[in-house]
Amino acid sequence: MSENQRSINDLSDKEILTSLYLSQLGMFMIALIGAYFLFEDINAFFQLFSFNWYELTVFGIGFAVIVVSIDLILHQFVPARHLDDGGINERVFKERTTPHMIILCLVIAVAEELLFRAVLQTAFGLVIASLIFALVHVRYIAKPILFSFVLVVSFSLGFLFEYTNSVTVTITAHFLIDFIFGMFLRNKARKIKK
Repeated sequence: MSENQRSINDLSDKEILTSLYLSQLGMFMIALIGAYFLFEDINAFFQLFSFNWYELTVFGIGFAVIVVSIDLILHQFVPARHLDDGGINERVFKERTTPHMIILCLVIAVAEELLFRAVLQTAFGLVIASLIFALVHVRYIAKPILFSFVLVVSFSLGFLFEYTNSVTVTITAHFLIDFIFGMFLRNKARKIKK
């Protein structure tokens, strides 16, 4: 067992969840500070929250369905050891109620998309924002297939943001991806428990 795995196992579920919420709060605060300093006009920042049902449905929901489908296919054909994140995601989601999972996934989607798409991508471009997003998910680096998947999703969310110029679309896609994955992990954990 690796040192990283031992340290994860030593943490309680409450500690993991607290760490997750604190990291998202940090990203949210960095996004707000970044928006204040990097946008000439606050209205330009708020324009990124445009709402269009067509884009939300076709691009936001459609993208999430594609990502989840690819992930399910990967789980069918790639050995589990290549897709294992060390058990963190299972620990985060296995005991959550559906309302808590909705809140958790919404917090993650809003904080990360505000920081990486609305602020960093707008200020520094798609490549830098997408690479930083992937590197923030550092626990995947030791798993080339998993890290490659996160990198592709990161760049794809960036392209989605470039195409729609709407962080609402990327928040929707990110939320749905995390929520569906979370439901899958929770249901898997409950089946194993029985």
